[in-house]
Amino acid sequence: MKVDGHIHTPYCPHGSADTFEQYIEKAIKNGFKQLSFTEHAPLPKSFSDPTPMQDSGMKWSLVDNYFSELLKVKKDYANDITILIGMEVDYIDGYEDETTTFLNDYGPLMDDSILSVHFLKAHEQYTCIDYSKDVYLQFAKSVGGIKHMYKLYYETVMKSIQANLGPYKPTRIGHPTLIHKFQLAHDEKIQDDEWIKQTLRAIQQAGYTIDFNSAGLSKPFCLETYPPVEYMSFINEIKLPYIFGSDAHVVSDLHQHYDIVTK
Repeated sequence: MKVDGHIHTPYCPHGSADTFEQYIEKAIKNGFKQLSFTEHAPLPKSFSDPTPMQDSGMKWSLVDNYFSELLKVKKDYANDITILIGMEVDYIDGYEDETTTFLNDYGPLMDDSILSVHFLKAHEQYTCIDYSKDVYLQFAKSVGGIKHMYKLYYETVMKSIQANLGPYKPTRIGHPTLIHKFQLAHDEKIQDDEWIKQTLRAIQQAGYTIDFNSAGLSKPFCLETYPPVEYMSFINEIKLPYIFGSDAHVVSDLHQHYDIVTK
């Protein structure tokens, strides 16, 4: 069955105004049977978004509208496609309690959800690691180099897997090698094979799934999936379930590179 499990929406402040209906109509046309809308959840209220526009998560004031609009389209298209209502929730080291409170409040309304790491903490400050090439390189320098940044990233992903976020904790780990997004922006080749395998094993042992995310193939400094496709054999070997995710923020990116990931 053709499924796309990671899709953003007009509620994304750094996305597009493309409508739910546009995403759904394209999916139906391309033979998809199930979609998960997984908008960026609002960030904890006491957390200061370090991005220039502070647009990493949905506005708190729009959360109820998001759910009500999705309930409507889910019903409207019920005969044509299965629509799952979800969110992509940020794991932010140190904000576990607020994240748990959010999940306890809104988890009952979700059919699906993803837990992702976008923010890394160093020197008591947070950085959105995938915001831009310059931010990525500056952060690496601040923590002692690219390898140290990779290590911090995988340690944070491991914390996200192990964190107790309550009964509604997302059980799919988003783009688990996002640290590769700007890997071609520097001249170092980081050997992180063991970190990747360790992460994938931990996800499997926790009984979770992964977001096999194709968006990196369209990023000029990445040019690979998250995780890289060469890990598919290892994923199958350890019997780790995965769900394809295009991570589309515009309709034109919906199902991007699906055939490469699922071949």
